[in-house]
Amino acid sequence: MANPMVQEILEKQVMTVAKAVEDKIDDEIAALDRLDLDDIEVLRERRLQQMKKMAEKRSRWTALGHGDYSEILSEKDFFSVVKASDRVVCHFYRENWPCKVMDKHLNILAKQHIETRFMKLNAEKSPFLAEKLKIVVLPTLALIKKAKVDDYVVGFDELGGTDEFSTEELEERLGKAQVIFFEGESSLKPLKSVAQTRSVRQSTNPDSSDSD
Repeated sequence: MANPMVQEILEKQVMTVAKAVEDKIDDEIAALDRLDLDDIEVLRERRLQQMKKMAEKRSRWTALGHGDYSEILSEKDFFSVVKASDRVVCHFYRENWPCKVMDKHLNILAKQHIETRFMKLNAEKSPFLAEKLKIVVLPTLALIKKAKVDDYVVGFDELGGTDEFSTEELEERLGKAQVIFFEGESSLKPLKSVAQTRSVRQSTNPDSSDSD
């Protein structure tokens, strides 16, 4: 049988918690009651403006090629893309099975994340870029923000070390790098970049420094 004093303390604690919850609900109801028609109209107008801005963004992104996973055919095109879009995932590939696996996942993510430009570039046909960005292992994803390579996904090592990784695993990795908008818990703690940030702004001198 429980000690009467302990029982009384427990009951008081439960009542205190219940009262706090009840007070919070009462406060929220009171706040809603205080909203008049003008307040509701302001909230409605604010929401409409937010929706309008998002529609304008989506239209601009679509015009820049977002929403599709496409191949760019020259190094010159690469520089044009990274200057036009704030967030770019570029797959440096060659004709092999691992790169085809990466293609499959990126094709899905490109449609899910219209805020980011997804593209691929044949590394063997782009020797200047491959050397400048130190691309050795294929596939390699260059994660580019504001015209600078901020991070890399090299091979499948960070994706379980197998070609059977899921699209969600790749999405989470890109989310951690903040190159896509990702609502998962893991995106709350951005990974420290494993590579030095390298500028990808076009240079007329192939021997120029990689950093600004």
